[in-house]
Amino acid sequence: MLGHRLFILNIFLLISFTEIVSQDNFRVMFYNVENLFDTIDDPAKDDNDFLPDGFMKWTPWKYRKKLQDITRVITAVGGMQSPALVGLCEVENDSVIFDLVNRSPLMAQGYEYVMTNSPDNRGIDNALLYQRHQFKPLESNEYKIGLNQKNIKPTRNILHVTGLVLSKDTIDVFVCHFPSRSGGQKETEPARIESAKALRNIVDSVLLKRNNANFIIMGDFNDQPSDKSMSEILRANSTDLYNDILQSHSESEIEKELFNLFYRKNNNSEIGTYKYQGRWYINDHIIVSGNLLDTNNHIFVKNRLAHIYKADFLLEDDHGYYGKKPFRTNLGPRYNAGFSDHLPVYMDLIINIHSEI
Repeated sequence: MLGHRLFILNIFLLISFTEIVSQDNFRVMFYNVENLFDTIDDPAKDDNDFLPDGFMKWTPWKYRKKLQDITRVITAVGGMQSPALVGLCEVENDSVIFDLVNRSPLMAQGYEYVMTNSPDNRGIDNALLYQRHQFKPLESNEYKIGLNQKNIKPTRNILHVTGLVLSKDTIDVFVCHFPSRSGGQKETEPARIESAKALRNIVDSVLLKRNNANFIIMGDFNDQPSDKSMSEILRANSTDLYNDILQSHSESEIEKELFNLFYRKNNNSEIGTYKYQGRWYINDHIIVSGNLLDTNNHIFVKNRLAHIYKADFLLEDDHGYYGKKPFRTNLGPRYNAGFSDHLPVYMDLIINIHSEI
């Protein structure tokens, strides 16, 4: 009888010392920082506007302030804890990201980074900052987008980083910056469609290797969630359709679906990340795979939501139209001393970690 009680006690102790710890502070953010250039001429790139004697009169003081301003935004979005992952676009080169991570106030937050080396004429690139203790990169690649349209300049490469989170789950993170609408929305749409095709092909190639891959795709896509490049070519669904798709698809099929966390907000003209001629647009998106919407998984998106960070200090009065607009760094050649012409976006992941205590 005593031996039986000891056996039950041992089982109880084994169960009691194994628990699931939930990490709900894994924040992922994306920010188009609007022209983070250094003050050094790169003869291979068209960066002459952002030199001390260039069109923008871009001085070392303005550059240092820009680094401090980006640090302020990242810190504010993080709240009590730094974001685990930070996707950035419109950064000139490795040098400016090195300065941001190692020579600005952001240094205290312990980021490392990976970034692209794109064929963009101005040298514009994408970067991913990551917290060393929350994300361990396993592999990084960048993919050039082949554009066949005339008068379309080379664009930014797609950055793809595969890494581990604390639960030992693998996530595939993409940072994108699709071609702009400069020259007209219809005229430039083919370039964004080609970019979306390239991104979709990369996603599908990953799914051939790992059919339950966890995708986080973020960037400035210069299109809205309902536009053709995003909804038809990339096939990023509205999260409002998740339950309907779940009922009509198997579990293995839903894992291969993509969902745009901002699709549901697309009809509200007062919500956006970028304002043009008085109208707000959602050009900056966070897109995830279907398995990251499943609350039964080890890792999933909190409340199936992403957010636009619209702090007062990031906005200024829109005197040309109405309301507010992003407080940008430059207005043409005039230095405006603001932050960016885009607002940052973010989401939270809940990660369930099996822990022995």
